[in-house]
Amino acid sequence: MVTASGVHLAYEVSGSPDAPPMVLLHALGDRGSAWAPVTGRFAEHFRVYAPDLRGHGGSDWPGTYSFQLMHADVLDLLDHLGLDTVTLVGHSMGGTVAYLIASQQPGRVARLIVEDVPPPFPRERAVPERPAEPLDFDWAVVPAIIGQVNAGDPAAWAGLSAITAPTLLIGGGPGSHIPQDKLAAAAALIPRCDLVTIPAGHSVHAASPAEFASTVLGWLLAPA
Repeated sequence: MVTASGVHLAYEVSGSPDAPPMVLLHALGDRGSAWAPVTGRFAEHFRVYAPDLRGHGGSDWPGTYSFQLMHADVLDLLDHLGLDTVTLVGHSMGGTVAYLIASQQPGRVARLIVEDVPPPFPRERAVPERPAEPLDFDWAVVPAIIGQVNAGDPAAWAGLSAITAPTLLIGGGPGSHIPQDKLAAAAALIPRCDLVTIPAGHSVHAASPAEFASTVLGWLLAPA
């Protein structure tokens, strides 16, 4: 599909067309297929959409990248698919995009699950050198996103209180490079938020897919 800014987005879809929609947003340098370890479990209960965010995989690589542009792209995707309200799941970079959507367009998100990321906070993460091998993402997205993360985003933190969706924040524990106290601080600002730790490092869904899927589904499908 084509976003309002003219960027083509590729996406994978699985699960029954009649099931409630779930959208999965991947991390920096990944693509929608990075969710493969858990997609099958989710597709037993949801119609699962896993897009390649701009600059990644089969989507366009326009050379301009930011959390805000990705946020707009995902909203265009929801409109294209006719999805008014979704369960939104985001990991790392995709989790930051998910926070923006849930805080700025709260009516579009029924439930929010964020994997091991708070909103951007000031830090000094170095931009790594570009690997020599061919990549399936645009390297320009790396300095753009790391630069935004390093600068911090007070508005994104302030926006957490506007999230109306019940939220599950999953931390990766001491093996993650993400300060877990920042996750706790984010959880405290979201009105209805549960914080769970699965000590598997930053990519919880890849390192411990069974526990990740069971935690997410147990939370989503629990009686109200």
